[in-house]
This record gives sequence, structure tokens and C-alpha cells, in this order.
Amino acid sequence: MITLAHISDIHLSPLPQVGLSDLVGKRITGFLNWKLKRHGEMNVGTLASLVAHMQAQNADFTAVTGDLTNLALDSEVERAGKWLENLGDSERVAVCPGNHDAYVPGALENAQNLWGKYLTGETIEGQPFPFVRRVGEVAIVSCSSAVPTPPFMAIGRFEEKQASRLARILKILGDAGYFRVVLIHHPPNAELQHPSFGLKGHRIFRQVIADNGAELILHGHTHRSSIHHIPGKNHEVPVIGVAAASAAQGGTLDDPARYNLFRIEKSGDGWECVMREFGFQRLGSEIVMRMQMRIY
Repeated sequence: MITLAHISDIHLSPLPQVGLSDLVGKRITGFLNWKLKRHGEMNVGTLASLVAHMQAQNADFTAVTGDLTNLALDSEVERAGKWLENLGDSERVAVCPGNHDAYVPGALENAQNLWGKYLTGETIEGQPFPFVRRVGEVAIVSCSSAVPTPPFMAIGRFEEKQASRLARILKILGDAGYFRVVLIHHPPNAELQHPSFGLKGHRIFRQVIADNGAELILHGHTHRSSIHHIPGKNHEVPVIGVAAASAAQGGTLDDPARYNLFRIEKSGDGWECVMREFGFQRLGSEIVMRMQMRIY
């Protein structure tokens, strides 16, 4: 049996000291949004409590589906690297980047340099994404939808070249009998698309899954707990989102901070997978198990 933890949208706070020279282009609007609204919604104490609870579960592997930073300032990216080290060894933790990690041109490349092995794995064609981590009979496939965007936009992109690589990877892993978990920051299902913060290329992504199959897709971005499905090769594939890990109780925009824990086990020719969601309720100060659901 393999246990897989899923956490997302870390949004480490507070913002570091920001100079006037930092507030160029999109970072101006992002800084104002943080000061006027988000600084009260994202709480470092909430995040610390949630992570401590998750670490006590001693999962075999932890998937982080992006947005570790807010404005992708150099100091933020460096701090996020240290946070990852405290989360766990890079052999047991993998990241797929979010739009805030690629907030401006060059930011994602900086994160790749500083976060190192947390953003790497087995790849094909010498390209960084998708990359694969294998834990027993479970394969975690990390894609990237993170691209810089204009102000007031938070879209992601998933293009043909990455789709082609993902298709090959899923086929290889499927033929080898792995339980395939695909990570992507932006949700790929049609229900959660929006012109200003959806995934450009969501149809391409879904076609890859329909043609090659997968067992589970995990995402962040919406700051909401959600469960959807998209067509797969042999069965519907669950698409599961998780609330932002630093979302404080009493926030007006998001579900309170949560994480998901999956227990995955081979059963004859198939799989057993049970998901448990842990986190804060809107009322009360304790982290509780909010839901348990059998997926397979």
C-alpha cells in the first residue's frame, strides 16, 4: 500500500520587503491585491498547523500542486525552497508549478534552479515537463500549466508538445501497470474553465487522458475542495482539487485550509484507492477528517 498526500496553493506569507524596483508590470496589481485583500485570507499559522498534521500521517509521498509564492520575488522563491526542505526530502516530495510561481518572465526558471530536485524526475526528450516520480506501483506525473500572464489574468497553458510527451509517458506507465497520478495546477475539466483564470489547452489535456488513460488527476488553483471526472481510456478519471493550504478560517473567497490523503493498493487486476480529506471547518479550531471516500 502507498499513501500519497496532496497539498496546494501554499502562498507563503507574509510578503517579504518589497522595493519600488520590484513593482514592475504585473507585480504592481498583485501587490495591491495582496495588501487590500489576500493578506487577510492567507495565514502562515494556518499553514504551519495543516502541514504539521499532514506530516504526522507519514505519507510515502507528497504532491504539491503549485503557487508556493505570491509575486515570485527572488526572496519568495528562496523562502519557498526552504519551506520545501522542511516539508520533506526531495525523494518524497514533488512540485508542479502554479501561475504565481511563473508570475513574471523568468520566475519559473528561477524556481527550477532554486527548488532543484523538487521540480525534477524522469523525463523524455530532455524537457523538464512532464516529469515522473515512481513510488512502488504508483507513478506521479508532474505537468506544468504555469506561464506568465498579463495583469488581472491567471490562466494556465497546456500545449501540444507537452501533450505529446504526456501521452507517451502515460502509455508507457499504463503498459507497465502503474497507478498513474497526474499533477497539474490548473483544473482541466470543462466545469471549472473561465476566460481569465482557466486552462488554455484544457481540451488537449482531456484528449490525452481519453486516449491513454490515467487513474487520478490532482490540481489546485481554485482554492476550493472539488471532485469532478473526465473521460479516460477504460474508465472515468477522478479530477480532485484541494483548498489552499494557507487559507484562513473566516475568509470570504476560499474554503479553509485542507489537504487530501490517498491510500492506494493493488487489488487483483485492479486498484483500491480511498481518499480522506483533512482540514479546518468554517467553525471550530481543530483540524478534522472532513470526508472519506472510496475512489476505486
